[in-house]
Amino acid sequence: MSSSELVVGVDGTAGALAAVRWAARVARERRRGLRLVHALPELPAPYPRADPTYEQLLEAAAGEGRNMLAEARAAASDVEAKTVLRPERPADALTAESTDAAMLVLGTPGLRPLSRILLGSVTVALTAHAHCPVALIRPHAGADEPPTEGPVVVGVDGSPASEEAIATAFEEASWREARLIAVHSRHDGWSAAGEYGRELLAQRLAGWTEKYPDVVVDREVVTGRPAERLLDFADRAQLLVVGSRGRGGFSGLALGSTSQALMSYALCPVVVARPQAK
Repeated sequence: MSSSELVVGVDGTAGALAAVRWAARVARERRRGLRLVHALPELPAPYPRADPTYEQLLEAAAGEGRNMLAEARAAASDVEAKTVLRPERPADALTAESTDAAMLVLGTPGLRPLSRILLGSVTVALTAHAHCPVALIRPHAGADEPPTEGPVVVGVDGSPASEEAIATAFEEASWREARLIAVHSRHDGWSAAGEYGRELLAQRLAGWTEKYPDVVVDREVVTGRPAERLLDFADRAQLLVVGSRGRGGFSGLALGSTSQALMSYALCPVVVARPQAK
């Protein structure tokens, strides 16, 4: 992460507060700033801007937003944090804030039936279009916090999105002094899949192991659907790093099906690798 601040989306939910606590710990350990951002909700259409009721509703929403930011600031009391209130849609506000951010951190809902997280449209849009890596943090049961021990896991398939994920995974593993597990998986029954996977991992990881000699890397070539195999490894991990294939405007976003499955089902924090803004 080349920028100095972590940006956290704040909306008053348990997931957002879990994200604030996670980001505060990362900011403290890496001596980075923390920026807490709340975007004002859109007001009902029947109220034109010239209507006095519009101003009253806007001020009420702003007051509620300031209260949410104060609660978030209290959850990050051990680090220096800025608070930002933006009068824009959340996706637009957080995309703009991500331009100069080291990482964008978002809370997700807790697991729903069938152990799946139902990701909102804002979260999906940001993982496809933010200008920095996006971390997704879900609240855990009771007082439990997201795991801080175990390896960092990344999937490797040779795609450009996979290359971005590898870069992010090595940086995270180095910061955390954690082992890195690089996984390549195929489920098509190809007889030469094992040899191909080992060669692919050797090629894709070679330059990164030289750049990060402190990171111990385990190479895993497995059979099965990539999302299922990566989730198996993520069950024992402190972080899972996935790639994004976002393109175009919000109406044309595209996120790989494997990445979406991992974002929905992983129990540990998930970082979606994104190209850093230039």
